[in-house]
Amino acid sequence: MADAQRTWGGRFEGGMDRLTQEYTAGADRTLWRHDITGSIAHARMLGRQGIIPADAADAIVQGLGQVLEDFEAGRVEWRPELEDIHTHVEVELRAKIGDPAGMLHTARSRNDQVALLNRMLVREACDELRDALAALIRVLSDIGEEHAAHPMPGYTHVQRAQPVTIGHHMLAYAEMFLRDFERLGDCRRRANVMPLGAGALAGSPYPLDRQFVARELSFSGVTRNSLDTVSDRDYIVEFLSAVSLVQMHLSRFSEEIILWASAEFGFVDLPDEFATGSSMMPQKKNADVAELARGRTGRVYGELINMLTNLKGLPLAYNRDLQEDKLAVINAMGIVLPSVEIFAAMLPVLRFRLDRLRQAAGAGYSLATDVADYLVKRGMPFRESHGVVGGLVRECEARGCELNELPFDVYREASELFEQDVLDITIDTALAERDIPGGTAPARVRQAAQEVRELLSLSTPPAASASAQDGA
Repeated sequence: MADAQRTWGGRFEGGMDRLTQEYTAGADRTLWRHDITGSIAHARMLGRQGIIPADAADAIVQGLGQVLEDFEAGRVEWRPELEDIHTHVEVELRAKIGDPAGMLHTARSRNDQVALLNRMLVREACDELRDALAALIRVLSDIGEEHAAHPMPGYTHVQRAQPVTIGHHMLAYAEMFLRDFERLGDCRRRANVMPLGAGALAGSPYPLDRQFVARELSFSGVTRNSLDTVSDRDYIVEFLSAVSLVQMHLSRFSEEIILWASAEFGFVDLPDEFATGSSMMPQKKNADVAELARGRTGRVYGELINMLTNLKGLPLAYNRDLQEDKLAVINAMGIVLPSVEIFAAMLPVLRFRLDRLRQAAGAGYSLATDVADYLVKRGMPFRESHGVVGGLVRECEARGCELNELPFDVYREASELFEQDVLDITIDTALAERDIPGGTAPARVRQAAQEVRELLSLSTPPAASASAQDGA
């Protein structure tokens, strides 16, 4: 006899093998709130449209409220033989209200029901991660403002290049995370369309009010094509791509923190509460938070590749391969969200060694470009000035000194355009000279910090056009 608890059991005789039960069980057991919320909206619509009796719809809504309370209280036991969260909810509902529970699945397929949970999950994940990114961006803006005038060496090719400020460097990451914040807003907008009504693949013969369900569930509109609705997961790929970029930016930041905390750089002191020691070497303080964020980046990338690979060979419409989709979102969020949160907590207590950073900012002939620009401002073509200053650098290497330590007669011998004030070029003058939008002059850094805060407050996901999404 077929298992009455299986939603598809009528076609089958006998029970499912235990291994099959375990292998095919869904990874959606944490999504009970999403499923119940969606089912309540669907039941209300069925009753309003006269598709099921109004009293049955009322009983279903009331019963689902009780089921929700049971899940919240931890009274529902997970049973692998029930296959997924949808069946668990239906079985619990039947125990509460009896036969009317069987009407809940009217005009609904597992396929569009699963799509609904996916879209609710991605929408929720975007909101949570955007909140966390907003907190991190504010922290970076605060640090940027605090250290707007404190110099540090800027690098290209991991070689000292030109002086910048700590604030300018921190705000570079604020810009990256602001773009991540905006990308997640875009992703949310595309995910925020309501799929119920697509059915298994062809739509529904019932007079559904899909817009009512969309409003009940705070969707901006409904999907246009039933085949696309149940079969594509590009919004999940988009989400995984966006969070991969978040984790990549964290990983780059982590690499710098790890280097800065080493004795070789000595730019920062790690706060004790965000570091670990060595089981053997008492002197060690390790940047484990940064190392783990860097190390876990591959796992986030893995979920993106997993989903792209899953989708690349699937014909329309639904295939069971798609059961793996929500686990990719959950796994990626399990890495990215706490990584963003711990950086937002760690950075305010990261201690910059300002004297060491200032000393390093002026070392390694980092003012060479400013000396070349000095000549350009007095009429020498840049390519020629580049060669002149290159010769001065060779002289510095021979003497074991920095450019501003060379005697003036050496400058004068290199070019008659040099005046005594060339020796007044310092880290601070070099920073102050870069007083243009996007530059590292302290005033510009403070301005940029304020602009980032303002953009963050204004950057909300554009509202999707409900009218453009009408119909399935």
